Amino acid sequence: MKKILLIEDNPEMRENTAEILELSGYDVLTAENGKIGVELAKNQKPDLIICDVMMPELDGYGVLFVLSKDPETASIPFIFLTAKAEKSDFRKGMSHGADDYLTKPFDDVELLDAIESRLKKSDILRQKFEKSEEGLESFLDEAQGVEDLDKLSTNRKKRGYKKKSVLFYEGDFPNALLHINKGKVKTYKTNEDGKEYITGLHGPGEFLGYIALLKDVPYTETAMVLEECEVSLIPKEDFFALVHSNRDVSNKFIKMLSNEIISNEEKLLRLAYGSVRQRVAEVLLQLEERYTAQGSKMVITRDDLAKLVGTAKETLIRTLSDFKEEQLIEIKEKNISIINRAKMERICR
Repeated sequence: MKKILLIEDNPEMRENTAEILELSGYDVLTAENGKIGVELAKNQKPDLIICDVMMPELDGYGVLFVLSKDPETASIPFIFLTAKAEKSDFRKGMSHGADDYLTKPFDDVELLDAIESRLKKSDILRQKFEKSEEGLESFLDEAQGVEDLDKLSTNRKKRGYKKKSVLFYEGDFPNALLHINKGKVKTYKTNEDGKEYITGLHGPGEFLGYIALLKDVPYTETAMVLEECEVSLIPKEDFFALVHSNRDVSNKFIKMLSNEIISNEEKLLRLAYGSVRQRVAEVLLQLEERYTAQGSKMVITRDDLAKLVGTAKETLIRTLSDFKEEQLIEIKEKNISIINRAKMERICR
């Protein structure tokens, strides 16, 4: 049962609207002002919020502003209710990030249609699309809102790249969002001595370059193809049009950005304080999970693996040999298989 939060200061309007929603099969929470509404939204995580604009304590715009700053509530569909029907109020509500706008008085069908439409679109965008070119097509088709951004799909270019091709260099300025359809790509930084530090390994279904694109700054790393791949290029202008016009999509990329920052911070802490054995074990576990999800074997050069771990190649090889002797892994040429996952996980702790 979908949960809806109704924030309305008028008791009669609040009770009548709640009754309509309950009779239609929704679980309804109610709040008589914006402050109570914000607390309920943060504690109960409703599937959709309906909020009056003009209220004491905290008006509807304030409620939306507060909730949009919290990653836990930012992606909840938000519908404004107001007695004002002027176009300026409509534009103000939508510019603040509302998903829809209903003017009082409204009939039951109008209200329920707006709710059903927003919940359906939210469910589609929250699902995990298949990590493939078809998955990208599905995500963009749903995200672009049918007619708003047709050119996003039609103008997208696909390019094939051979092993060791460079997709972009550190210091280049981005002009497109990259989506990996097939193959694998590594991203790395280079220090003053010319040594590489691998920042990530990326495979089918992943986006590249969106951090530099969102911040409008040059790339801070280089992306090189590890195995022959196909990449879709989404023009910069189309990407920003999509992000600015669709709150669900912008929230999706904000979450991706937040997750990447947290992941990088944790990685730096592990590099600083973890032993070599711990770091090698953790990287191998992460790689196995990633490669298994992509339906392929863990094949990686010792150079690249050492750069991921943050150690010398010789030290890495000795550690791998130790793991092999302890029957934790099997090694066949460049292919590494974990055969005792439980013990590897214990090493990481």
